[in-house]
Amino acid sequence: MSQHAPLIIDIAGLSLSKTDKQRLKHPLTGGIILFARNWENRAQLSALCSQIKKLRQDLLICVDHEGGRVQRFRTDGFTHLPPMRALGELWLKDAMAATNAATACGYVLGAELRACGVDFSFTPVLDLDFGESSVIGDRAFARDPRVVALLAKSLMHGLLQSGMANCGKHFPGHGFVKADSHTDIPVDKRSLKAILADDAAPYEWLNTTLTSVMPAHVIYPKVDTRPAGFSEKWLTYILRGQLGFGGAIFSDDLSMAGARLLDGKQVSYTEAAVAALNAGCDMVLLCNQSVDGGEAVDELLNGMAEAQLKGRWEALESSELRRLDLLPTSSGPAWDELMVHPAYMHAMGLIP
Repeated sequence: MSQHAPLIIDIAGLSLSKTDKQRLKHPLTGGIILFARNWENRAQLSALCSQIKKLRQDLLICVDHEGGRVQRFRTDGFTHLPPMRALGELWLKDAMAATNAATACGYVLGAELRACGVDFSFTPVLDLDFGESSVIGDRAFARDPRVVALLAKSLMHGLLQSGMANCGKHFPGHGFVKADSHTDIPVDKRSLKAILADDAAPYEWLNTTLTSVMPAHVIYPKVDTRPAGFSEKWLTYILRGQLGFGGAIFSDDLSMAGARLLDGKQVSYTEAAVAALNAGCDMVLLCNQSVDGGEAVDELLNGMAEAQLKGRWEALESSELRRLDLLPTSSGPAWDELMVHPAYMHAMGLIP
């Protein structure tokens, strides 16, 4: 059994530097998250992904690629996928056509990424569209949790057809609060009963379909004083215990404003990562910290190694197995073959 590798980090450029290679070889590194700055064209992306896999076959290559405004790769043949709200609007006209279109979107999304060597996308958004949240907005399918669950399930079916796992986010729900957790710490003052009946309902309905979940950097003071991603109550007792979720849990980005204010005080990246793992996360993300030399990345790698030695967090075999379960089990298609594949051509005709 390999060492539990809970850290998902990033790189600054279009290919791996010597320092990137050292960081990715670190036994605590479990994956890499790519951004638009890591993209020039398909050939470069494919070369970067194969460089990463040559280093370590088990590294999970991730990206935030949902469609709409959150889509990192948009040129050189990548399909411009609609925001999820477009599928919700189609549902109002023709529910069955909308579920089919959602499956087509998921398949195209997953197949195009996999054809370039990317393993995994943090999608779909399960937040409800209350019309209040600037950061969620048209990334949400709909306001009705039943519609959200069925469209998400259809999208995940498409991802599955392409050989890709999925990630429901942002548990238990980010749609109700106005503040953006990248810059603020949103507070949702509703009761646990209200949240479970509404925003969190898709997580229970999809507990056989979701392979991973990302919690919100939101505080729900009626339930816990800590943001959901650092709350044992939310992750271990509610998500796993009450809602029956058995897949992987990722923290949201530890460099976000909502991530490092715990119990009223600023904490280091290492303290935040330890808190997230001890609350029930299997993996933690640190994003956009490699661009200015990556001191924060090294600080986290070294800090986590030291914290593990001191027994401040425990490497769990179950967490490592959940991480490995997110890797595709077959190799992705070649891009030129994908373009003429009947299933791909059929799916392209269904995307709204």
